[in-house]
Amino acid sequence: MNTLEFAIQMEMEGRKYYLEQAEKNQDNALNKVFKILADSEKEHEELLRRRLNKEEYTLKEDDSIKEINSVFHELKDYEVNDFRSTTQLDVYRLAVDIEEKSIELYQEMLQDADNDKDKELFEFLIREENRHLIMFDELVKMLTRPEEWVESAEFGLREDY
Repeated sequence: MNTLEFAIQMEMEGRKYYLEQAEKNQDNALNKVFKILADSEKEHEELLRRRLNKEEYTLKEDDSIKEINSVFHELKDYEVNDFRSTTQLDVYRLAVDIEEKSIELYQEMLQDADNDKDKELFEFLIREENRHLIMFDELVKMLTRPEEWVESAEFGLREDY
């Protein structure tokens, strides 16, 4: 299996994971977030397949993050505890791990790229996966910070949020 085939497999696994999480979260707003991310991973897979098959492709910035942000704004009506169970936090942390691994792979592929078209593709995928990473990282922070602040709110310097 070459690097592109591995990247395609990784995108397929990411999509499968997000679809599983969408299924598990049918009763809340995160269902939509996971479906959006699954669609994004599918688009990445298709781009990589086109590159592998030496077909033409067009890089289109993914505006789904705006849609995801609006979903998170809707979550203000929910209790933080609804999304902070150990299981859910593990899901978000695993998503962070998935996105970090994708970024690392695409950075390696970018370094090995020998033409501008490939470099442009891998830079694009790094940006896309980085957006996903930031979103999940912020979600983890949002859900764990109340515990951190309550433990010792009067001691030490705290990052504003």
